[in-house]
Amino acid sequence: MSLFRSRRARTIVVALAAGSLALTGCSSGSGNNGGKDKSNTQDDALVQSKPIEYGNAKDSTGPAEPVKGARDGGTIRVYQEDDFSHLDPGQIYVSDAGLLSRLIHRGLTQFQEDEKGNKKVVGDLATNAGEESDEGKTWKYTLKDGIKDEDGDPITSADVRHSVERLYTKFISDGPVYLQQWLSGGGTKYRDALPDGPYKGDHLPDSVLETPDEKTIIFKFKEPQPDLPQALTMPGYSVVPEKKDTKEKYDSAPKALGPYKIAEFKRGKSMKLVKNKHWDEKTDSVRHQYVDGFNITFNHDRADQTKRLLADRGESKNGVQFSGSVDSTQVKNVVDDPEASKRTVRGYQPYVWQLNMNMDRIKDKRIRDAITYALPNAQILRPDGGTYGGEPAGGLLAPTLPGYEKGYDPYGKLDKPNGDPEKAKKLLKEAGKEGMKLTYAYANVPHRQQQAVIIEKALEKAGFDVQKKDIDQATWYEQVGKVDNKLDVYMTGWGQDWPSISTVIPPVYDGEEIQDGAANYSHINDKHVNSEIVRIKKITDPEEATKAWIKLHKYIVEEVNPAAPMYFTKQLQIFGSNIGGARYSTVTSYIDVTRLYLKK
Repeated sequence: MSLFRSRRARTIVVALAAGSLALTGCSSGSGNNGGKDKSNTQDDALVQSKPIEYGNAKDSTGPAEPVKGARDGGTIRVYQEDDFSHLDPGQIYVSDAGLLSRLIHRGLTQFQEDEKGNKKVVGDLATNAGEESDEGKTWKYTLKDGIKDEDGDPITSADVRHSVERLYTKFISDGPVYLQQWLSGGGTKYRDALPDGPYKGDHLPDSVLETPDEKTIIFKFKEPQPDLPQALTMPGYSVVPEKKDTKEKYDSAPKALGPYKIAEFKRGKSMKLVKNKHWDEKTDSVRHQYVDGFNITFNHDRADQTKRLLADRGESKNGVQFSGSVDSTQVKNVVDDPEASKRTVRGYQPYVWQLNMNMDRIKDKRIRDAITYALPNAQILRPDGGTYGGEPAGGLLAPTLPGYEKGYDPYGKLDKPNGDPEKAKKLLKEAGKEGMKLTYAYANVPHRQQQAVIIEKALEKAGFDVQKKDIDQATWYEQVGKVDNKLDVYMTGWGQDWPSISTVIPPVYDGEEIQDGAANYSHINDKHVNSEIVRIKKITDPEEATKAWIKLHKYIVEEVNPAAPMYFTKQLQIFGSNIGGARYSTVTSYIDVTRLYLKK
């Protein structure tokens, strides 16, 4: 996702946001999951690897297609584990905030999804997905009539320009950088084009970004950018009204353009969303505004969320999980109960969880290989849902991507899902690093804590001296995303931002992307990888580009090994019996929050 990563996602986005293989390694986790695995498979993931269609003006015109049986009124109860990492759209690249953004933020384009999970890009604030010219180097967007922010003030092209230009400032450190780099140069060079953003009266030249009138926005690139409509769907490119921009403070009190706005926010405790009366359904072909609002409270871990929603009493009947999942210890109770099972959404996510190895600190590939061989992927997966939560991964690309190679397994993670400690010991001895200290960081939530115990034991068995360090889940990516994080190994999850490997390899493995807040968590800076990324980005034929990306992926995994692949992810969520319109979204990789209603 990254739409999001788990940060997509990053994560979210898509990631991401966070593939499926019929592996014996997964069967070892089936004890938690009620016998035969009826979860989603690789076939279910294929829909997410399809090329995306670009919609026309008709597709982009609201209102959105009605949800069968939907009615108005009531408040949905949301149980959330952690506070949202960011509210400023320019900073959003993680799944939880990405999900919230579907309700409060809007950008030029958005994904529209059908009942089978097929997606197309449509105009959101714009009248269509974009008008392309000059072989994809120029894209023109026209704003719809009647677009206003939550205060009733109209949105103009100046607001769109401002929203793009503010992304160049240093205080925007956690959002996507595709658009900025396409406009102004790769790596961190784009910041030089507008280091203070628009705040001192400077602007990008009209030769790059032009707004000839209040309705028109024209992007001009040096190279063809056929994926621009997809990139602009990302929460990070949502509009921030120029006159309402409070810079760093905007992260606590953004202005909504979507169907809901923030009425109350107590950091770390709760958030209340209410209807945005200035949102006009005629301008929106994706979202609905059925319920009066959402009552969100934080500090509910997966076990608590699952217990409440499974019990289905009181306010829990109106409850949902946003970015939470069914707790692994209660999966069997959910999937074996016919009534509870009906109250679930399931789907294949685009995320690959990996154990990043800080290459600034772990320079010897033999040590990185030893860590990779030592990991018992199937056991590590169990606390994250077992076979309903994912499947052991052999590589760093998910089955939701075009060109995914089933069975790719250079480190034997599929053949030996419980790890190969003897091979790990041998490599560590060859490197002369027996007893080497490893600072291992993990997020301080139950399933990560359980995984930490498994990983610690496996690495110690291989001959490492593991020093564990727990980090607050709410700021996890901000902490491990620091270049000087003083950590050796740590888990991250990345998912495609749209169906292209170009949204995975460049942001995560390009040495030019090493900076605080960027997604190159392993700090890989390999000359061959860097040069190949530049070359492949210029390939305009999708099939040819995919082949080149696959070849580079193999080089990264086999010749560099910056991160140990652990598992692909699936999603299993539960909701209350009074929730209507629930379905799995291939856009967010979670429940589709844009169409929910209360049955009574």
